[in-house]
Amino acid sequence: MVPTANFGTKDDPGFELEQSPDLIVVRTHSGRGIRRQSGSVRTPLSGELDDATLVQAYPEAGVEVYRLPAGSRSVEERTPALEAAPEVRFAGHVLVDPVTGEPVLYTENIFVKFVDHVDREHCLAVLAAANLTVKQVVSYATNAYFTAAPEGTGQRVFDIATALLNRDDVEYCHPELIRHRARKTIFPQQWHLKKTTIGGVTIDAHAAVEAAHALTRGAGVTIAVIDDGVDIDHPEFAGAAKIVAPRDVTAKTDDPRPKDSFGTGPDNGDNHGTACAGVACANGTAGASGVAPEAALMPIRLASGLGSQAEAEAFGWAADHGADVISCSWGPADGRWFQPNDPAHNRVVALPASTRLAIEYAVTSGRGGKGCVVLFAAGNGNESVDNDGYAGFAKVIAVAACNDTGKRSVYSDFGKAVWCAFPSSDFGHRPFGHPDPLTPGIWTVDRHGANGYNPGTVAAGDAAGDYTNDFGGTSSACPGAAGTVALMLSVNPDLTSDEVKNLLKDACDKIDPQGGGYGADGHSDKYGYGRLNALAAVRAARPAETESAAGAVATVAGD
Repeated sequence: MVPTANFGTKDDPGFELEQSPDLIVVRTHSGRGIRRQSGSVRTPLSGELDDATLVQAYPEAGVEVYRLPAGSRSVEERTPALEAAPEVRFAGHVLVDPVTGEPVLYTENIFVKFVDHVDREHCLAVLAAANLTVKQVVSYATNAYFTAAPEGTGQRVFDIATALLNRDDVEYCHPELIRHRARKTIFPQQWHLKKTTIGGVTIDAHAAVEAAHALTRGAGVTIAVIDDGVDIDHPEFAGAAKIVAPRDVTAKTDDPRPKDSFGTGPDNGDNHGTACAGVACANGTAGASGVAPEAALMPIRLASGLGSQAEAEAFGWAADHGADVISCSWGPADGRWFQPNDPAHNRVVALPASTRLAIEYAVTSGRGGKGCVVLFAAGNGNESVDNDGYAGFAKVIAVAACNDTGKRSVYSDFGKAVWCAFPSSDFGHRPFGHPDPLTPGIWTVDRHGANGYNPGTVAAGDAAGDYTNDFGGTSSACPGAAGTVALMLSVNPDLTSDEVKNLLKDACDKIDPQGGGYGADGHSDKYGYGRLNALAAVRAARPAETESAAGAVATVAGD
């Protein structure tokens, strides 16, 4: 029987998964992976997977996924020896997305939300009858529970969830399904903030941030950056009030720092969150300014997979601890932007009810009922953002990327859900007729010392790698837009999340008018309503000018 899950109500369509013939998943009791269990001494356990290739790992859950070589022993042949080992909790087949073959892991945990009007005793009785144990009473939704089925339930969690969802007193119910969570990444050099000259070339494709700083620098606003670890000891995040309510929702501690001491590159090491936070709100005291340098930073480390309960808890934490703006430079894995026929371009990834309810809670209940403003990176797949249940969710702001010549970055996702664009990196690509960019990318904060993207050799005077000059992707565009929102809320904290989103529509520059394809409503699938103009956004947000924002924006166009 094909496993089926449903992230919506019983009236919404579900989605099917299929079993992979050559992938095997192993989960340990200790939380360490199989090969790390063995150390330098071979054991019978490690020998079961010596010929396999590790394709995905979730260290926080002790889960590893391996691909078996063609013609080798099957999953069924290897499973008995693995499951007989005392350190192994589970071993067996892997479910995959039928379109892309991407692993989709289930954890034997189930999210259940009952209808609002039933009482707690009723909910607990139903869960007990289903043999589910309550792991957590969810705070961001009424009558919502994160539960666990008995160990060894396996794929029967799908049947349990379906049976509960079909009850009249249950609104949402789905297994915790985890996918790979992809990062959206590919002083004088901060061309995205002001007109400047780099290497003798004038760059004039900025977001008018320097001009906006004459009015505000973001004081009084808190930006939550949900990402991997953030180097909160970096000089650009110094100050008694800079770091607010730090959290690691994966480890369930208050230490959001990177958890490794190695690795360079976009997907090797906890490097991404520091750069994103830098784009949003670095102090600008030593070498890099964020868009809102006087805003406070709420770093929330999320190392769990896409769709995990920890993901939902991150939004709840942000809303409950005073975040005004929430920046998310992650989401479903992108297709290869340079391969138009990549089947991943057609993949549709739904937003789990657990996470959707958490985002809705933040957008409606955060900021004392005015709502947190939630932004997501549109994605780097050169594909439709409307297939992405996260960035495509109507209650968030999806941010695309534009380059240092005021055109679309070649990788940037497009579609109806794109709300605005913000300057970021680009790549030349001759098959598309796309020219090389003028700069390596965005200059921002990097982990200080030898760790991070830049070990200290990229630029002279960069304090041994404390900064990087080639950050980019919609990963950089999103926190840039988040910083702009922080500037707006700094001059008018009474704005609701909906009001902020609507004001941004008229605070954008219509870049690339010939190629942008702007409609009669002013919207472009490439740029949304255009490239954000921070000065226009701040002017539109000021209380005395909110009602006449259109006139203020018209004036800015000539600045």
